[in-house]
Amino acid sequence: MQDTVILNTYKYGLSGNVKAIASKSVAHRLLIGAALSEGETLIICTEDSRDISATFDCLNGLGADIKKTGDTFHVCPIGSKKELKFPASIDCGESGSTLRFLLPLISMLGIDTDIYSHGRLPERPLSPLYEEMVRHGAILSPQGNVPLMLRGKLTGGIFNIPGNVSSQYITGLLFALPLSDKDSEIRVSGKLESRPYIDITLQVLNMYGIKAEEKTENLPENISVIFKIPAGQKYISCGRCTVEGDWSNSAFWLCAGALSDAGITTSGLNINSLQGDKKVLDILEAFGADIEINTDNETQLSDITVKKATLNKTIIDASDIPDLIPILSVVACAANGTTEIKNIERLRIKESDRVKSILDTLKSLGGDAYEKDGKIIINGTGKLTGGVVDSYNDHRIAMMAGIASSICTGPVTINGAGAVQKSYPEFFSDLNNLTVKP
Repeated sequence: MQDTVILNTYKYGLSGNVKAIASKSVAHRLLIGAALSEGETLIICTEDSRDISATFDCLNGLGADIKKTGDTFHVCPIGSKKELKFPASIDCGESGSTLRFLLPLISMLGIDTDIYSHGRLPERPLSPLYEEMVRHGAILSPQGNVPLMLRGKLTGGIFNIPGNVSSQYITGLLFALPLSDKDSEIRVSGKLESRPYIDITLQVLNMYGIKAEEKTENLPENISVIFKIPAGQKYISCGRCTVEGDWSNSAFWLCAGALSDAGITTSGLNINSLQGDKKVLDILEAFGADIEINTDNETQLSDITVKKATLNKTIIDASDIPDLIPILSVVACAANGTTEIKNIERLRIKESDRVKSILDTLKSLGGDAYEKDGKIIINGTGKLTGGVVDSYNDHRIAMMAGIASSICTGPVTINGAGAVQKSYPEFFSDLNNLTVKP
């Protein structure tokens, strides 16, 4: 796709129907579980993206044999390839999930590996997972090195991880530690943020026959939860499974509906999903949007229609939903009054510093937004003016600007629009299909 996109959505508005794409978060986890299981697993995944491809390619680089035919991944596990050169060489692209999920697992498998990464990913933190792995036998080159060289073999035991840095560290350990010959614990200190992502991990592990016990009572001081993982477990293929619809990316259409008089319907979402970004519906309701949910009794999938109503200010807690904040910031611009977004620190270590990139984007489009006392403050103006913005190579900033174009009084130019390839390659095509034609 073109790296610069010019949108004239303001002339026409948005309306229509869009189907939810497959969940990137779920796809990563299902692929990893399948690559650790004996026998073949079939995973139905209707879309692909750079991040999903990164996990796919890395698992193949570690000795799995994964092929995709149409909408189906055919996964034969690690060890199914006859030859694997050492050290293995894999490329995580810009996918933080791929790197953080696989790092402890590769070390537990004892596969000497050179790990490449790109964009802002080498700069994003690996601490304290890095130090905990070293403490348990892994040998790693300094953080920020490209490639990151991993040697040695991880052992089980007690791992101490703060809950407010990245849930991806915990997911990586939950995948790796069942394979240890030593019982293990992951001790989480402080509040466990992005908890829904851990719930998805535990659900997927259960699908592959892996058990992890969660303990929340009678814990040591400052520990909020302990995950106890028995040693010597084996992953068992689930046979065939389907990647459910993605709430994180669908949130852009649900929020776009809240800005549209005619409304937008997003189909194929599981209303009972464990995905944390399902919370977008609660926040849109708090803004005052008109929401209608129709669920198919047979498939249990829902069509969700969101329409514009009188939108008013609200308070948003970003701690569990950092990926929703870019698009919710656009809704806040259209709402009456001043919206506050709190607990924003983790936004700074995403694909971009999202505190900066969100504020820069809104200001470039004529919004009234600033940071104060550790919060993002947005004074709703009802409309934006349009202008030229940069994606900061962040897929969610590019998509945020795309939806913002629908409440602008002039065109929006997005430089670096190709960033959407990371999670939603067809985003601008779907946006075009929703644009009301004259």
